Amino acid sequence: MSIKIVTESSIICPHCNTGGIQKYGTYKGVQRYYCKVCNRKFKADDTLFHMKLDTNLISSALNMYYEGMSIKAVRRHLLQEHNHAPSTATIYEWIMKFTQYATDSIKDYHPEVGDVWVADETVLKIDGQNVWFWDIIDSKTKYLLASRVSRSRTTRDAQILIDRAIKTAGKAPRTVLTDKLASYLDVNYGKGAEHLQGSPFKFEESGESTSEIERFHGTLKARTKIMRGLKNIETAHDFTQGWLAHYNYLRPHESLNDRTPAEVAGIIYPYRNWQDIIREHEPTTKITIEHQPRDRVKLPTIQVGRPRLSKRRLRITEPMPRITPKSPKLPKGDYYAGRGMISRHPFSGGRARRGRLI
Repeated sequence: MSIKIVTESSIICPHCNTGGIQKYGTYKGVQRYYCKVCNRKFKADDTLFHMKLDTNLISSALNMYYEGMSIKAVRRHLLQEHNHAPSTATIYEWIMKFTQYATDSIKDYHPEVGDVWVADETVLKIDGQNVWFWDIIDSKTKYLLASRVSRSRTTRDAQILIDRAIKTAGKAPRTVLTDKLASYLDVNYGKGAEHLQGSPFKFEESGESTSEIERFHGTLKARTKIMRGLKNIETAHDFTQGWLAHYNYLRPHESLNDRTPAEVAGIIYPYRNWQDIIREHEPTTKITIEHQPRDRVKLPTIQVGRPRLSKRRLRITEPMPRITPKSPKLPKGDYYAGRGMISRHPFSGGRARRGRLI
């Protein structure tokens, strides 16, 4: 039986893979280390600084969410597999925070896409109202070039979508395939670009197909259906940006031989999954979650139990008349006598007497 002794010289920095390590104190019983080469700190466990949970648990929650599970379903899965059930608010904070990490890490990439692009729009339900989700995909690499959420389907909305796609690709397309929506007719697609309109899945003139983007819409609608509807247009924007990063850079496609669209488009993305993004990516701006205070409405107090009754009894019937009239008041000087007592004032058992008291 051999015992492995771990010393400072045997510890390797996870950031630069060097051995110039020294101890940097402890926090809640966990040893911290400092790398003299890259000047970065790390811990002896798999949790991040200022976080109590393992990054594997957080990355699993993010991947399950963008693969189609609701937040409540993610919570149940974490309870069954990891024996830990964070609140739905905590999981939502993970999604918002690390989605921003992902979108921040891909903003400087320009994919090498083909010359045939497919644009389409689909309806989503937000807060009980229909909004339009626009997207445009490269037919060769299946790379999602741009997406947009709007409340209208005008030419201006279509032009914004095309301008974003041209900015991402760094060039204009040769052919753009759309459906027969009139908003696509007056759009400027770039110098020398050809615009073809046709029915879904088939264009008779070019032989191209929109099956890629229709399949994408099917996946997206299945995702939003599980979410039971988005709450507002800001939430929809954050979701679509996170979905774009997950779809292009982290989700392998069967039609691309289990490669991501970013790999086919020639992008060398340094992160393989959500865990790599969480552990290694440093956002350029500090990400904070602001909790909106709830509007407290003062509700009227409701008395529970038997109602209080007034001590004064309510008279239901009219008062009965007195049968015997009141005895007349005796003139001054009369007295009352009885039971061996005499008094000028009436008392029990005393009878009125006329005359004066001596």
